[in-house]
Amino acid sequence: EMQLVESGGGWVEVGGSLRLSCSASGGSVSDYAMSWVRQAPGKELEWVSSMGTGPGDTIYADSVKGRATISRDDGQNTLYLQLNSLKPEDTAIYYCAAVKNLGPWCSESRYEYDYWGQGTQVTVSS
Repeated sequence: EMQLVESGGGWVEVGGSLRLSCSASGGSVSDYAMSWVRQAPGKELEWVSSMGTGPGDTIYADSVKGRATISRDDGQNTLYLQLNSLKPEDTAIYYCAAVKNLGPWCSESRYEYDYWGQGTQVTVSS
């Protein structure tokens, strides 16, 4: 069974940057559509970004488009999310998720994914 472990969250000032990591074991990130989903305090889950198994097959939510870059390192079996120009509304727990699909998977529903990590907290302070 695949396990996903997120890291890289923390406290950052408005305008700052963070790179989130999602380390996988028990399966290869290159075999799955990989997504980032976040949950802000008191709010529903929000899909952020996803990449399919093919190179450059990425898609972003409007809320992060132009500020986020999703990528993966197949050798390290790790998924990344680079977040720039952070805003207070980016404050959330960020989860990575995997689903057996070739193309990106643009869903925030936990039930649509085969595997889901435990999350990493990002706090953007003004």
